[in-house]
Amino acid sequence: MQIAVVLFDRFTALDAVGPYETLGRLPGAETVFVAERTGPVRTDTGHLALTADAAFAEVPSPDVVVVPGGPGQTEQMENRALLDWLRTADATSTWTTSVCTGSLLLAAAGLLNGRRATSHWLALDWLGRFGAEPTGERVVVDGKYVTAAGVSSGIDMGLTLLGRIAGDAYAQTVQLMIEYDPQPPYDAGSPDKAPAHLVAKARAENRPAVR
Repeated sequence: MQIAVVLFDRFTALDAVGPYETLGRLPGAETVFVAERTGPVRTDTGHLALTADAAFAEVPSPDVVVVPGGPGQTEQMENRALLDWLRTADATSTWTTSVCTGSLLLAAAGLLNGRRATSHWLALDWLGRFGAEPTGERVVVDGKYVTAAGVSSGIDMGLTLLGRIAGDAYAQTVQLMIEYDPQPPYDAGSPDKAPAHLVAKARAENRPAVR
């Protein structure tokens, strides 16, 4: 099984690494980081880079597609090379997935029309503008499309998909081995739980996900 994780300038590291650390543990799986061109691709912090092993043309038909989000997603919304590759890869993929605002790229490619999907809470309104049916759920499975909410939910998405592919026991074993047992020090991980003034501040300080 080939798992293709998309990279683009200013993606969010955990959006890609979370699924990599879960889905990449499938027996016999080949994980390839793919981008418009090979070489290092910088994350949104600018201090970290992952290496794209292959260009889009070299990975035409992966079994699983993973699209991360991040601030750089905005500039990719009209990137024909990326959107065309997503459509091509999706035509034969078994699973097409995203984390955070990566779902906006799937939507821009026309892959989420009429489908339930999620994204970062600041981007949910934009999903609807691209024909998807937005929901605030952490992980949404609609047919072969699996979308995850903000950043950390990529781990949940990976485990969810592991369960579908390899069975619950295998997914639970991976969860155990990566010791994924969230016990956050604060109960402020969603706009429904965080203090209202922090939610308002986040909305004011973060630009729209789409121009």
